[in-house]
Amino acid sequence: MRLLLAALLFFVPTSVASAQSVEQTKGKFKDKFRQLEEVLPTANSYRTGSGAPGHEYWQQQADYKIKATLDDDTRTITASETITYHNNSPDTLKYLWLQLDQSLYSGESDGFLSRTKEYANKVTLQSLHQVNQLASSKHGHNITRVADKSGKALPYTINKTMLRIDLPKPLKAGDKYTFQIDWNYAVIEVKALNSRGGYEYFEKDDNNLYVIAQWFPRMAAYTDSKGWDNKQFLGNGEFTLEFGDYE
Repeated sequence: MRLLLAALLFFVPTSVASAQSVEQTKGKFKDKFRQLEEVLPTANSYRTGSGAPGHEYWQQQADYKIKATLDDDTRTITASETITYHNNSPDTLKYLWLQLDQSLYSGESDGFLSRTKEYANKVTLQSLHQVNQLASSKHGHNITRVADKSGKALPYTINKTMLRIDLPKPLKAGDKYTFQIDWNYAVIEVKALNSRGGYEYFEKDDNNLYVIAQWFPRMAAYTDSKGWDNKQFLGNGEFTLEFGDYE
């Protein structure tokens, strides 16, 4: 009995010390007994514990028909799209989320508002050029119409780089919904805003070179592990989207 009590007294302080030594550094825990579902979604019939598709795996589908024009004089894209969204999930959806990636450059997005600059006794020409570009032109997706396939207006809400459409009736599992969006936006200057796409002007030739990316309102992803992936687009980092047919 004395040996057992001595053993318990020896191990108890060690256990307490171990519990108190859990540290958190940049969001990563050093706790070896941390629950795995905080890192990976719990296995279910849609996906296995390894993350591979399960026997009831599903994925949403979004098909796009887009008509767009580029005005070289004003460096503006004007477009309309018809999206057919296939709800292959087992869930009933009351609204749809879309991403407006170009609104990152509106000057009001979280991506721009959270940027930091360090100025000493001088300001770089690049920084001045960026400020002038944002002040002289209104950037970001300008949504002019959201309607169903018959042309009837749909209620929607714009939250910086996100757009939510409230459906007239819930979209049940296995059903699809078709709607239309019209929009336009001023193409950004690549060198001024360090973007992945935009225009570059060559004074000698009096000509613009365009690299167009992230230019159309697109469906946000909907998954069994997260639901709607509707976080604000910050510019730094990648994103996921649904597969579909494009015309």
